[in-house]
Amino acid sequence: MPAQRTATFTESVIREMTRVAAQHGAMNLAQGFPDFPMPAPMKDAACAAIQGDINQYAVTWGAPALRVAIAEKYHRFYDITVDPDKHLTVTCGATEAMAAVFLALLDPGDEVIVFEPYYENYGPDAILAGAKPVYVPLEWPTWSFDPDRLRAAFTSRTKAIIVNTPHNPTGKVFTREEMNLIAELCINNNVWAITDEIYEHIRYAGSHHVLATFPGMAERTITISGLSKTFSCTGWRLGFAIAPERESVAIRKVHDFLTVGAPAPLQQAAAVGMAFDADYYNHMALEYRARREILCSALSKAGFEFSAPDGAYYILADYTALSDKPDVEFAMWLTKVGGVATVPGSSFHSPGAKVPLYTRFAFCKKTQTLEAAAERLLRIPELV
Repeated sequence: MPAQRTATFTESVIREMTRVAAQHGAMNLAQGFPDFPMPAPMKDAACAAIQGDINQYAVTWGAPALRVAIAEKYHRFYDITVDPDKHLTVTCGATEAMAAVFLALLDPGDEVIVFEPYYENYGPDAILAGAKPVYVPLEWPTWSFDPDRLRAAFTSRTKAIIVNTPHNPTGKVFTREEMNLIAELCINNNVWAITDEIYEHIRYAGSHHVLATFPGMAERTITISGLSKTFSCTGWRLGFAIAPERESVAIRKVHDFLTVGAPAPLQQAAAVGMAFDADYYNHMALEYRARREILCSALSKAGFEFSAPDGAYYILADYTALSDKPDVEFAMWLTKVGGVATVPGSSFHSPGAKVPLYTRFAFCKKTQTLEAAAERLLRIPELV
């Protein structure tokens, strides 16, 4: 029999919906990967690295050039001093970084606080580490949390809290006041903050508050990010974790035996991207804002209800006015009949949770793709 832990979660529904979209010829607004090219200088650098025979193992915790480039970027943008030799681990995507951090820092019986809805990996990551996820709801329509409920979630068993901002799947950008409270609770309860900042540069409102910069938080924050979203290269699988030296030693040990190391030539190319200036990120955010408007307009006209995201590139849309189907059934119907693939809302909730009738749309697509999807969405009221 398989290990019991594997019975407590499913395969990724996000990636399943990509397969369903391909099977039925639907527009894939489910999985968050772009259908437009990544920056040409990075592609050129990757080709040059391969032709230059950088094709063997890199240093397990990351090629020196990339680690130095990441450290320089964090100093440039956030005024954080990162020692590339002591504080930084390059991983096979932010997904592996999160798993390695959970396995390195959490023991069986520990509790980890997760805001709900949440990116689907957090629950299984906790379970694989033998820890217990404790969920605190983000409340529609502002996706804010109740401060008292958050305080009550901290117990003597709490070891960590996951803070994902900008947030997947809601698009929420946590405010400074919210981050101040999280920092206060982490300090008062001697808890780690594990941040998922993969969408840090994709924002339309608010500021990105790096928890590691808050007073008393540098020594208790593990910052996770990566290149997939910022540079539109989800297939490169390059992420990283920044942590204090003691925690980094543990993270590197786990990472070593999970994947050995991330792809060597792609790490060399990634260092080029890390040197991009603010103009690149500002231009990217403006392009995503335009994409957001196309999808928001179509969803509104089709009868969906939602809060326009302040960051990331997802819209969690309520379809109550269109259908009373359960979310999985509706998402399958929308894919097969409506021709647009989404991710059912229950994928972002804990087992047994009461889930609103909503589904997640991704708008990290070409304008032409979104316009074609919009045409299909506008026909939905006639089809239901």
